Amino acid sequence: MSTLAPLPVVIPLSVAAILSALNKFVGRRLSEALAILTTIATGLICGELLLQARVQPVIHWFGGWTPRAGVALGISFVIDPIGAGAAVFTSLLVLAALIFSLHYFDTVGTLFHVLMLGFLGAMCGFALTGDLFNLFVFFELMSASAFALCGYKVEEPESMQGALNFGITNTVGAFLVLSGIGLLYGRTGALNMAQIGRTLGGNLDGLVITAFVFIMAGFFVKAAVFPFHFWLADAHAVAPTPVCVLFSGIMVELGIYAVLRVYWVIFDGPFAAHRWDVRALLLAVGSITAVVGAVMCFGQRHIKRLLAFSTVSHVGLLTIGFGVLKEDALAGVALYVLGHGLVKAALFLVAGLLLHRFSSVDELELHGRACRMHATGVVFFAAALGLASMPGFATFLGESGIIDGAKGIGQGWVRAVFVISGMLTAGAVLRVWGRVFRGMGKADDAETASAKKIDEGRETKAASHGIPAAMFAPAAGLVLLAIAIGLTPGVKRAVRTAAIVMQDRTGYQARVLEHAWISVTPAEEEHTPIGKGLAWSFGTTAAALALAFLSLSPYWPTKHVLVRPVAKTVHLLRAIHSGHVGDYVAFLTFGVAAFGVVLAVLIHLR
Repeated sequence: MSTLAPLPVVIPLSVAAILSALNKFVGRRLSEALAILTTIATGLICGELLLQARVQPVIHWFGGWTPRAGVALGISFVIDPIGAGAAVFTSLLVLAALIFSLHYFDTVGTLFHVLMLGFLGAMCGFALTGDLFNLFVFFELMSASAFALCGYKVEEPESMQGALNFGITNTVGAFLVLSGIGLLYGRTGALNMAQIGRTLGGNLDGLVITAFVFIMAGFFVKAAVFPFHFWLADAHAVAPTPVCVLFSGIMVELGIYAVLRVYWVIFDGPFAAHRWDVRALLLAVGSITAVVGAVMCFGQRHIKRLLAFSTVSHVGLLTIGFGVLKEDALAGVALYVLGHGLVKAALFLVAGLLLHRFSSVDELELHGRACRMHATGVVFFAAALGLASMPGFATFLGESGIIDGAKGIGQGWVRAVFVISGMLTAGAVLRVWGRVFRGMGKADDAETASAKKIDEGRETKAASHGIPAAMFAPAAGLVLLAIAIGLTPGVKRAVRTAAIVMQDRTGYQARVLEHAWISVTPAEEEHTPIGKGLAWSFGTTAAALALAFLSLSPYWPTKHVLVRPVAKTVHLLRAIHSGHVGDYVAFLTFGVAAFGVVLAVLIHLR
């Protein structure tokens, strides 16, 4: 038991309630100060829980309702290193977003800070809970805050449409999760994840398969995995930039965290004999998501939509890491989440700086206008290299872990997916850097001119002739942190230890249901040569740079016969991203059915 365990949820939600109640009496500066101090306190508490969990996962039973004879009636937080790390990372990104927003809005109400703190508390609870139904409760609280933050600019029709698409698709996802929980509760009579996993044991039947499909698909909606991803770009295009930092930096990653947690605690036993079937399906879904997101990313002109589709692509890479179903790959997923979240948050903050300064995030309209923003351009360029997983960034450590795990099970081909994703997504961001910060290329590029143009007014109405330090510092700090993590000795081993703890289903059950003390054993030192991985990573970075500069040159082959099939594919992908929520729900429904049918066929054939 730990008295600190409930505080990452209690503190931000309590302060949010106080701010909401005293809305008329609290000025902007006091509201901002309370929100920032609350986020710092939450992050420090989560950091202390992370230190405790490195020795032994922290189990907290609310109200003292501990299990009796292996039966859990109470609600628990089960805090292992990966869950606590996710909560710390959440606090860090919320802090960066709040600091950035100090000068981002001309006017901002207390409601913004109430929603941000509610979002923080929900995400922390989501990362720490050991109860399946409360995982859904925090999922819904997180979603409610996110919907309101996405549509924060209520006076703009585009903002409301993006929030509506986001809300409807994610509500369908929540319904799927709740349906799967209901099936598991009907079978096991339990809501505690450890007890559900122990009760199911190795039994696999149609009900368990259906519950698995519903829960995975529901969380895949939040994670924006293809074909559940359509809401993401629409939401990012209209949400305030500080909110986009959280959407792409941590919220979608928590969707992947949820499927990892639920799979290893509940479904690993039932699907143990069919692990290759699950693996094949997840690797296929992840690869399709990575490629589709990368292709859509390269064809965008709206910088925030471009970054959003890059997030879709990188979620596909995380899904591949999950699909490997090995501790090396799981450790890689955790490191990739850190690296990607840091550099992607920095890229969105720079996009916010451009919007603040020039009232636009359209790549073509910004041609050459940021040539004097040298420091901002350096941050943007460095973050783009992080997207390419260049050595020295945390993304490189994550990518190498996932690929090493895949090679260990004979699936070394996934490296090609990482190369394609890194080349296209980083190439697109580097193209933006060249056009906006260096004035390269034309202002009417054929590759992106046909993409949908979205007008977006800036939140700061007064013309800005400089960038406040409070807006620039978070972006620079996040990129530096991504590099620091990538260069710190022992990080990979520590995260691998955390991954082993997360995958230890029997140990998890014993700790939760039997109060067993099972200390965490550090992972063995790795002796995998990294020379080949370095060569591939530098090659991907070089390919991204070459692609970016080629697309800005007069020699870009827009009408070559070999380019036509690619152009037609991009046109088709743009057509299905229609912006109509009915289309998105139809694709979502198809995705759930296809996921279930393919999994059932694979299991039947084996």
